[in-house]
Amino acid sequence: MSYFGLQSQIRRNNTNSVLILLMFPVVIIVLTWLFFYLTSLLQANYLAREGQDSLPFFTSVNYSFFRTVPWILLGVAVWFLIAWSTHSVMISRATGSKPLERKENKRVYNLVENLCISRGMPMPRVNIIEDDSLNAFASGINNNTYTVSLSRGIIEKLNDQELEAVIAHELTHIRNRDVRLLIISVVFVGIFAFISQALFRSMRFGSLSRGDRKGGAGIAVIVALVLALIGYLVASLFRFALSRKREYLADAGSAELTRNPLALASALRKISGDPAIEAVKRNDIAQMFIENPRNEVKNSSFSFSGLFATHPPIEKRIQILEQF
Repeated sequence: MSYFGLQSQIRRNNTNSVLILLMFPVVIIVLTWLFFYLTSLLQANYLAREGQDSLPFFTSVNYSFFRTVPWILLGVAVWFLIAWSTHSVMISRATGSKPLERKENKRVYNLVENLCISRGMPMPRVNIIEDDSLNAFASGINNNTYTVSLSRGIIEKLNDQELEAVIAHELTHIRNRDVRLLIISVVFVGIFAFISQALFRSMRFGSLSRGDRKGGAGIAVIVALVLALIGYLVASLFRFALSRKREYLADAGSAELTRNPLALASALRKISGDPAIEAVKRNDIAQMFIENPRNEVKNSSFSFSGLFATHPPIEKRIQILEQF
């Protein structure tokens, strides 16, 4: 497979990624409406059995929806702004990465600087993860926060050409604004995860755990939990699709920057043997690496489990690079 018109592919992929990201608030709004639809349906059935009158069904649903959804969207916006402003600290703590000073490793800085100069890019920060495994990732939302993080293992075990190819891969993520889009997707998935966990705990440890689940409040919580889990599943699938698509383009970008696709293929082969970074415990952070350090789902293009893979199969990435 050969890559032609890389910039047009990047533009097309960016458009598709924006569309995927727009689906996150759409999912929130749709699930909110479904919540009021289902709870109103249950309430209407109850009132009918009791012989009591109720408002016209969809009038009741829409009234509750339009009264509540602005507050939900406001809460989502506040959550998003907080996560957006604190993402750098969150990622550093989750990965154990620390700034790498120029005097500590001039080799790495020279490789990063030469690649940035060749494309007129501002120099990103460079961080190091004190782990002997081989992995790397890019993060940040603007020129002040863009960072390339490398493990101690990948710095010491790759030769200059291989390490340059890995750095070029991460710089391509920055050039394509991948890191910004991935952070947005992580935030939205985190919203559904938080809601699901809060509702589950209220069922397990709150009043609902003492036999009150048959009441109206109990049914509403159960309905909300089911919808939140559906939202989490759908948002996760969006996130995984977003991540997988962008890895191929970052590989292509590395080949374009270095003119040496075989160097990245060789680096990926070495990385695949030991990508596990011990400090990384969160799946949402793991997806930012050049190869998922948790790798809990076997990547397959043809299996159902492939839908839940954050990265394309590394063997396929290597094969494409070797045919570049």
